[in-house]
Amino acid sequence: MTGRGFPIPGSGIADKAKIRFSLIREECDERRGPPGPRIPPARFATEMRRLREAAQLSQTAVASRLGCTQTQVSRLEGGSRTPSKSDAERLDLLFGSNGSTYFTDLRQHVVARPGGPIWFMSWTEEVEPFALVMRSWDPLLIPGLLQTESYARQVLSQEPRMTSQQVDERVQARALRRKILDKDDPPLFLALIDMGVLRRPVGDAEIMREQLDHLLETAQRPNISIQLVDQRCLMGLLGAFMIAELPNGQPDTIHADSPAEGQVSADPRLVTSIWNRYEAIRRWAYPDHMSLKMIEEVKEEWT
Repeated sequence: MTGRGFPIPGSGIADKAKIRFSLIREECDERRGPPGPRIPPARFATEMRRLREAAQLSQTAVASRLGCTQTQVSRLEGGSRTPSKSDAERLDLLFGSNGSTYFTDLRQHVVARPGGPIWFMSWTEEVEPFALVMRSWDPLLIPGLLQTESYARQVLSQEPRMTSQQVDERVQARALRRKILDKDDPPLFLALIDMGVLRRPVGDAEIMREQLDHLLETAQRPNISIQLVDQRCLMGLLGAFMIAELPNGQPDTIHADSPAEGQVSADPRLVTSIWNRYEAIRRWAYPDHMSLKMIEEVKEEWT
């Protein structure tokens, strides 16, 4: 018999084998929704081993379907190897029916770092660390990668139903993200910021002065450009976004904010739309040297 085109060794086309594998698929589909917040890595290993044994597949047989070695499968089932996105997707093909994302969802919760929503993980783990160039637009706040800890804490503490522990975790996660700008070969980061952001009070005057000082200091790095955008620019009011240029001919990827759940996509239609909006906003931007002078002037207003 076959499961999404994968023959089960030794089973031939026996009806019992067909029924057994069909039941496994149904169980996988019933569990296809996200399994809750962060879960221990052993859960992925246990589920993989359980379904493999129920399908009467050897580790070698599963390895051939995953395109890896039997040793790697053994490590996955033992919990000593972190499942890759490809591992999870192929396990969904092997054990699930059309559209099953059970193992993909499970992996997201296994590898998710505390301090950030799960939907954002694909950006922070699979896009941002590898970007050659990142372009951002922020109409309401200082970009996350340029926020000080105090500024970030003030912003995150006002999120609805956010506990103090969750705020701490989010602040730490944001600090970890900022490390990509400190790498030996950091990405080029081009930030467009609405001028009104400089005067939007986030915390007290001391926090704002510290934040604007940080912008001025950070802008001295050769890989970082900060440009203020005239407040008469209206086409950026729909929300913040980022564009990442990736290496090795990979398509540009965008992240667009929303009040409920942001979107990460490499869909050419969406990427082109965001690129067009970015260029339209950039035409309202002041040059770097003028922008830094304006930041310096506004900093003196925070007394």
